[in-house]
Amino acid sequence: MDRIAMHKNLGDQRNNWNSLLLNSVNMITLTAALMAGIASVNVHGGDSVTAVKIALTVLLASATSISALMSKIQPSQLAEEQRNATRLFKKLRTELEMILRENEAIYEEDVKEAIQRVLALDKAYPLPLIGAMLEKFPEEFKPATWWPEKKQRNPKTGLANGWSQELETEMREVAHVVKTRDAEEYEKLGNVALKLNRFLAISGPVLTGVSAVSSVFIGQDSGLAGVVAMTCASLAAIVNTLEHGGQVGMVFEMYRNSAGFFSLLEETLNSTEKREHGQVFETKVALKLGRSLSELRDLAKKSKISQVKANEFASKLF
Repeated sequence: MDRIAMHKNLGDQRNNWNSLLLNSVNMITLTAALMAGIASVNVHGGDSVTAVKIALTVLLASATSISALMSKIQPSQLAEEQRNATRLFKKLRTELEMILRENEAIYEEDVKEAIQRVLALDKAYPLPLIGAMLEKFPEEFKPATWWPEKKQRNPKTGLANGWSQELETEMREVAHVVKTRDAEEYEKLGNVALKLNRFLAISGPVLTGVSAVSSVFIGQDSGLAGVVAMTCASLAAIVNTLEHGGQVGMVFEMYRNSAGFFSLLEETLNSTEKREHGQVFETKVALKLGRSLSELRDLAKKSKISQVKANEFASKLF
């Protein structure tokens, strides 16, 4: 319950960061662009033009710093991380309360498993920024992992507890579909969002920086400096609005979390440990995938048929 409250409060705070910082940096940038136009027109204004140039340069330098900070920490992504953490901690709390209601005796193994799940969530969605913040621009897209690593256990023999050979085959086919279609699709979309976000994160500070440097040369013989300063400042405002107003970082985190969901589902389907009744487990999988039981079974059948046809085609080729 403490973790839920903390992550919810931090999610609200970091969402406010995104709105306030975006509004501030755009107001500063657009004001500086207007001042650059005024300074370019009144090039022979003497001391008044010099004062405008100094104020203009200070504003653009400040906008560059704020834009670079926002690109580094990605407030919209930080807010989405905390929203996901809040949701997952609520889910964990519900599961623990259900275990307490349904079991008269709680064993040490259950307590250790619960602690490991809490620690895994803490590691997946850290609270502090300094020293613990997740990498916002990784080299490659990786799904989020908020569950502890499961120890390999020897598969149980027999098909008791509602499990049958047919159900085992169905779950293997569903796991294959999840891995080859859903997980790969979200990984592809996540890579697109990551590349777009990286491009926008670099472009914003670079444009404001170029505008700040150009503002120093306003009032020289050529009027090019004023044109460059105004154009780059205006483009920077557009880029910042697309990146942070469009919350591209949040979209990337959403894909990362969705890919993590499919990874967890695949791991659960491939698990050899059958602690849950087979039919209950099948129903839960169908609900998680947003399908009815009949649709889930049809999905498994189609996957099996397509694999058989693919194998037959490969055998004919070779």
